[in-house]
Order: sequence, then structure tokens, then C-alpha cells
Amino acid sequence: MITFDGAQIRIGGTSASVIGVNPGLFRSWVPLGTASDQPLWASLAAGDFIAASSPAARLRLSVAKSYQLTGASSILVTFGGAARLGISGVDLVVNRAVSRKLGLVHQVAALISAPGPSIATLMASVRRVLGSAVEVEVLRGQRQQAGQSSSGQSSSGQSASGQSAASHITSYLQLFQASSAAYCPALSWTVLAAIGQIESGDGQNVGPSSAGALGPMQFLPSTWAEWGIDGFGPAGQPDVMDPFDAVPSAARMLCAAGASSGTEAGLRQAIFAYNHADWYVNEVLALAAQYAAEYR
Repeated sequence: MITFDGAQIRIGGTSASVIGVNPGLFRSWVPLGTASDQPLWASLAAGDFIAASSPAARLRLSVAKSYQLTGASSILVTFGGAARLGISGVDLVVNRAVSRKLGLVHQVAALISAPGPSIATLMASVRRVLGSAVEVEVLRGQRQQAGQSSSGQSSSGQSASGQSAASHITSYLQLFQASSAAYCPALSWTVLAAIGQIESGDGQNVGPSSAGALGPMQFLPSTWAEWGIDGFGPAGQPDVMDPFDAVPSAARMLCAAGASSGTEAGLRQAIFAYNHADWYVNEVLALAAQYAAEYR
């Protein structure tokens, strides 16, 4: 769960809803393509504001231009860019420092990630804690069945074909499926899904960890230097923080460590190479089995 600030403010003479967030935490809650836009998040962290695509068009915002934002006080803030945010009712996003200057209401709302419970169970629990008057909005998308990945799958593992497929990958589920198909066909996508959930909650805690691991798949810098590829991400230097690079890189590493054998022994060996602990291997396999049961 993450909390964020929020309020209705004015941009120029027009009312707009704005939230104040920690960019590093909020980044993992938006659609995958937006989360992978490193310049956008660097701009937000530096103190610019960003906007959802439709409000940006409605307000006729221009990148790199400064606008008067008026809340409890008025400040000039540079527009850093527009992107699909996937959270209804949110027009603009600022970082916490700008939020304080605007006087946004502190911790006015929260985003909750709970992939296990049903929506009905989760909403009942939230209302039990916060009361019946709280406004709850469901952001969970439609479930993608395992066989529906439109990834342009290829066993070649070539990044060029992967990049052309990236535009069709819109969720972590599709990314896990496409990565296993393209970079390690013998590896079930459910294992990648389990590792992604255990390591970072699918990008919700990208580190650095106490050991220095980074990104949605939590690579140590030394391991990333050996196994990091640009995967489905832009051609060039692989980005450990970009899930389009990190997930294919994890598939590639697991494949080389034993998953390519297609045997249980090889799979256990590969997961152990990812994190040297028997409990970790057992936890990954147990969670992978849950994914397989849910998406069969």
C-alpha cells in the first residue's frame, strides 16, 4: 500500500485534480509502458509535473513550458510530459516537495495492491478498517488468460524482434509470458511471475535492497552486468529499472542456470542460482503453482 496527497487546484484559470506522490513508489502503479518511461519519472523527481494524456490535451499543455499551479499557494512548475496513468480522476501528478508547496491534503488516499483476495473480500476488508463512508475505486484490470499473450513470440531471443513486440505488451502478465517464450521456451512464465512478485511485488519495491539489488527483478549490479539485455526495451544500454529489460534478462539468466533443461531438477537449480536459499526455491515454486492453477 502507498498513500498520496491530493486536492483540486487551478492551473491557469482551469480546475484540475492533482496528487502528490513519491515517484519511485508511484511509478509501479501505472501502466507498464508509462512505468518504463525513464525521462518522464526523472522529470517528476526533479520537480516538474506530469499529466494524464487526456487532461494534458484538454489543458493544451506543452512540454518544458512553465505553468502557474494554485493550491494553498501559487507556484510556477514546468510541465514534464503526458502519459497514460490508468487512475481515473487524476489529472496532474507532482512529487512530494511540490505537494507541500501547493498545500495538498496529506495522505488523502491510498493505493492497495492485494493480488490474492477477491475484489469483494478486499473491499469488505477495506470498509471494515476505514468505515462505510470511504470511497473505494477498483483499478484491477481484466484478467489476461495465459494463452492470450500477443507478444510476437520467438525462440531466437533477438532484441530487435522483442522490441517490435513490446507495443503489444501492456501488463506484467503478458511480459512474463512473452519473456519466457522468447528467451527461455522451456521455462514456464509462472516462474517469472512468482519471482517478480516475491522480489518486488511486480515493481512496487524496486530497491535498492539492503544487498544493493535493483529493479523489478532485483538484480545485483554485478549480476546485471553479466546478464542484463535490452530485451523488449529500447535498443541500447540495458536498464535494470525497466521491466521490459529486467524480466527478459531474468528469463535469460534462469535459462542458462538450468531452466533450459525442462526438468524439475534443472528448474530448482536455476531458481537457486537466482537466490541461494532452499526456502526461496520452495516459495517460488509454490507461488508459480498458484499462478498456474489460476490461469490454466
